[in-house]
Amino acid sequence: MEPMTELEDLSSLVGYWNFSDIYQFGPDRIIVPVVFSLIFLLGTVGNSLVLAVLLRNGQMNHNTTNLFILNLSVADFSFIIFCVPFQATIYSLEVWLFGSFMCKAVHFFIYLTMYASSFTLAAVSVDRYLAIRYPLRSRELRTPCNAVATMALIWGFSLVFAGPYLSYYDSIDYNARHICMPNWEGWKRKIMDTSTFVLGYVVPVLIVSLSYTRTIKYLWTAVDPLEDMSESKKAKRKVTKMIIIVTVLFCLCWLPYHVVILCYLYGDFPFNQTTYALRLLSHCMAYANSCLNPIVYALVSKHFRKGFKKVFSCLTRKKTRNKVHAVNVANTVPGFEAVSTEVSQMKEENVKQNRHELGAGPIVNPSDSSKPLTAP
Repeated sequence: MEPMTELEDLSSLVGYWNFSDIYQFGPDRIIVPVVFSLIFLLGTVGNSLVLAVLLRNGQMNHNTTNLFILNLSVADFSFIIFCVPFQATIYSLEVWLFGSFMCKAVHFFIYLTMYASSFTLAAVSVDRYLAIRYPLRSRELRTPCNAVATMALIWGFSLVFAGPYLSYYDSIDYNARHICMPNWEGWKRKIMDTSTFVLGYVVPVLIVSLSYTRTIKYLWTAVDPLEDMSESKKAKRKVTKMIIIVTVLFCLCWLPYHVVILCYLYGDFPFNQTTYALRLLSHCMAYANSCLNPIVYALVSKHFRKGFKKVFSCLTRKKTRNKVHAVNVANTVPGFEAVSTEVSQMKEENVKQNRHELGAGPIVNPSDSSKPLTAP
């Protein structure tokens, strides 16, 4: 939960949101685990597939966009693994069970991956603009080495900006229950949360908006119609479309999260069922963003669709080979062959008996088929 620093606000917040009859028997006790489980499942599977497609067969060679998509997937995957399961317990349980260290670490990872995602989207928007507006002149700048250096800077700045959250949150003992909550004073919280909103959301969104506005303007005014475009330009347009969709989803999913925090800090934010539902919805939208990107890649990019199919086909072939191997091993297990021989002998004896009862002639053993047959 996002508890308050003032004791009276904390009492009203905890008393209503965590320990009231509405909370204990409300639908969120069922909805939250289901929603967070879906986010966790889709996020882990989807981002694992993206990472597998990008890492196999040298998919990132000489392609800066794929490197940035890889970086975004790593951030999303880390967020899903290290944050979503723990955050789900905040809404499902009445206490924080994981101690002070995990309280700090989970929220640190939330903002670390958020910064990394927003900075990566800003970087890839600039990369797309250079690739489309200056395809030849930007080749020397848009190299894999420079992309890796940019990714290192992205994670470096993310560590610096998310670092204060290691002391911002702590496990507090309230009414014999441990609660993971901010423990900074009110004015420090305002500075911290406002800085996070500006640096982690406003600045990247401005860079993205400027880059894609100029990119779209160039694509639709300075470039020939689609039917006269070369295949490379068509491919660049499709990639840009995919990245724009991913960026818009990030902006839409994280905006309510920041708005709720700012409304509490600077506006009137009463603690009631409506604001609780809004806060829960804002968190679910922010967390769901980490599982939406693979779906966008699959829907928009044929290359990712082919890559996903190859990964699935490889997994299917491995399962088939494992089954064949298991059958071969079973056939060579000591005693298995003897049992098979005994069964075949029993069948042969039954056939002989039946043929004898019917007055049939003698049965020739297949192993004797090479011997000449003589008349009785």
